[in-house]
Amino acid sequence: MSHNICYNIIHMASLKALKTQFLEYIEIERGRSLKTVENYDHYLTRFLGYIKNDNPANITDRVIREFRLWLNRQTLKNLGRPNETLSRKTQNYYMIAIRAFLKYLARQEIKTLSAEKIELAKVQERSLDLITNEELNRLLNTPSGKDLKALRDRAILELLFSTGLRVSELCSLARDIDLHSDELSIRGKGGKVRVVFVSDTAKNILREYLAKRTDMDDALFIQIGKSVPKTMAKKGKNLGVTKRTIERVVKQLALKAGISKKVTPHVMRHMFATDLLGNGADLRSVQAILGHANIGTTQIYTHVTDKHLRDIHKKFHNKK
Repeated sequence: MSHNICYNIIHMASLKALKTQFLEYIEIERGRSLKTVENYDHYLTRFLGYIKNDNPANITDRVIREFRLWLNRQTLKNLGRPNETLSRKTQNYYMIAIRAFLKYLARQEIKTLSAEKIELAKVQERSLDLITNEELNRLLNTPSGKDLKALRDRAILELLFSTGLRVSELCSLARDIDLHSDELSIRGKGGKVRVVFVSDTAKNILREYLAKRTDMDDALFIQIGKSVPKTMAKKGKNLGVTKRTIERVVKQLALKAGISKKVTPHVMRHMFATDLLGNGADLRSVQAILGHANIGTTQIYTHVTDKHLRDIHKKFHNKK
């Protein structure tokens, strides 16, 4: 098929067909995760369903503005919250998907609205859920004993705080982890590989935990006791932990440690990042370790360095 014929086919395609081509493009050429592709498909399908138009040239400033007004008035009725509207952050996800789609159309030399004309709504600065260092130490020391569950739970906490892993990344770890190395390669969001570092404390408790295991499961962390389905337990098999399992473990241990705040695996990730920054690590390094694609995401942790600057100001300013 000649270049001219391909060019004409693309330019005659409907918005629905172009959306399919765009989703294939971000999955194959851009290497986006299947979850990202699914999300973009959802946002764009809803947008195209609203505008009821098949001509890219008819996507205008006015159409976008009307869609944004419509989005802003949508409630979460399908989630059982009819009095709650879509958050600005969620609305921005729609705009990000539309903007990426328009950029793709521009690359194909298809006449449509310029992606640069779409601005994201301002959202409130994200607040961090944190616990104090004293509460963190209490939490880490809460799992006691040498039984398999206590060792597993302590290993989970130590590894979360040592590496700053996302809960999904922790669940995906394999049993054949190399405990002779301080480094661990992780495949994170979008399939991107990064290196995290494991503390000696985490490695030592992992050794104890693995030595106690009698099963043959490949997962690093397994479900234990009541959380293992009876059908699997009867067959002598264990299952790798799920995100829900890890969240439940952290929540229960926090309550046992006497911490009244809501504690999740992501709070451990926050504590890891603030610990690094508070001890002098630079923002770019923390970004790389956390696996943030955008440094703006990492900047939510700068309140720690801001506090350090306040302390310096208080200590040294106007001391005549």
